[in-house]
Order: sequence, then structure tokens, then C-alpha cells
Amino acid sequence: MRWKCHCAYDGTSFEGWQSQLGGNTIQDILERRLNAIFQRSIRIHGSARTDAGVHAKAQVFHFDAQWSHPPNELLRAFQSNLPKTVQVFRVQRVAETFHARFSALGKRYVYQIFQGYAPPMETRYFWSIRSARQLNIETMRAAAQQILGRHDFTAFAANPRDERNRGRNPIKHLKRLDIVQRGPRIRITSEADGYLYKMVRSLVGVLLEVGRGQIDPETIKELLAKNVRTKTVVTAPAQGLHLDRVFY
Repeated sequence: MRWKCHCAYDGTSFEGWQSQLGGNTIQDILERRLNAIFQRSIRIHGSARTDAGVHAKAQVFHFDAQWSHPPNELLRAFQSNLPKTVQVFRVQRVAETFHARFSALGKRYVYQIFQGYAPPMETRYFWSIRSARQLNIETMRAAAQQILGRHDFTAFAANPRDERNRGRNPIKHLKRLDIVQRGPRIRITSEADGYLYKMVRSLVGVLLEVGRGQIDPETIKELLAKNVRTKTVVTAPAQGLHLDRVFY
């Protein structure tokens, strides 16, 4: 029996999604809970391998196990004894052909920026831009328009030689890159059929340099055409990034 699950987490205190020797990852925590429920080793497969410090509103994963009770009882068992910063909120049985990662048609990420010092209760979820100079949102939007579409995004991969990018098709279809400002808070929403390692944070980093006047919006086309990562591309911090939705 294959089970599709949705979970949310505050990634601040964890070493990312993917299992590591130290055991302080989201995957490790969820697998330990499943191992206790089923009294055997259970392996889960996630839709996205979020980095240390990155959050998720709706991460998706699947696992295989026999369960003779209703799905809501499995959900209740799953929810007990999890850290307060990790929550499983949906469990459903699916066909064995479903795969959390390979069946996904796309993902949506949200990146949050605060101009100034974010309030203490929000600082874990925003990148605080502690500068008296205000960002030029209109030039950032103009730059975002240059990035939309199907491109080779190698220039926005953290390191093309990193194992998390090795073998991946660098051509992605970026369908949405919206920038919305509400007072000091800026929300950048990105949707694509797939992402390279640290691609969203790299896109945000470049947009911030545009907003600061360090890069001209037209430079984005040149960066895409080069297909090589340069020092112009800055990676935004992890805490502002949120996996918002996975599309199937």
C-alpha cells in the first residue's frame, strides 16, 4: 500500500529535508515516527530536498506500508510524538505508480523579505534587509520579466558540479515570478516545472541586487545566455524560503 502525505515544518533547527548521519533532518524525524508505528524500518521519498533553514507549508512525501485501519487513524498515529515544528496534516492512499518527486508537475516557492529589522516573531521566516536604502520594486519586477519562460538556468544553480545538480536537466520552465510589497514586507512567488539546487535563492539574490541598483534589469538576459555561474549571482539566505505547494 502506497501512502501520499503532506507535511509542514519550520526548518530553522533542522539540517534540511534529506536524511543525514546526525539524524537531525525532517526525513529522519518522520521516518523514526513511522518506524515506531509499524515496528519496522520505513523509507520515505520527498518531493523536494529543502536545505537547512528552509521551511515548508506543503511538502509531499510517500511511503509503502500495510495498514488495516482507516487513513485518519494513521494520520492521528503519525501526528503524535512529532516535534511542535513538524506537522503531518494529510495522509491518503494512492496508486503504486505515484511518486512524490517524479510524479510532480511543478512546485511553488515563496520567498519573504523584510526591509529593515523583522519583528522577533517573524525573523525566522524573513530575510531582513537592514539598510536605510529602499529597494526599487519596479526595477525588480522588470528584471523578473526577463527571467520568465523556458531557459537553461545553469547560471542560477549553486554549483553545476554539486551532486544535487549533477545529471539534472538545466532547462526549466519558469511560469511565475511575482513580486508583491505590503509595507516593509516583500513576497516573491515563483512557480516552475522544476528547479536546480538553490535556484530560487539565487534568483532572489539577483533580484535584490537589481532592487539595490547594483545590476541593470537587462543584465538578466546576459546571465541566462552565459550558462555559467558568476559572482554576479548571489544566493539569498535560507530562512526566507518556503516550499508553498507541489503540483500533481
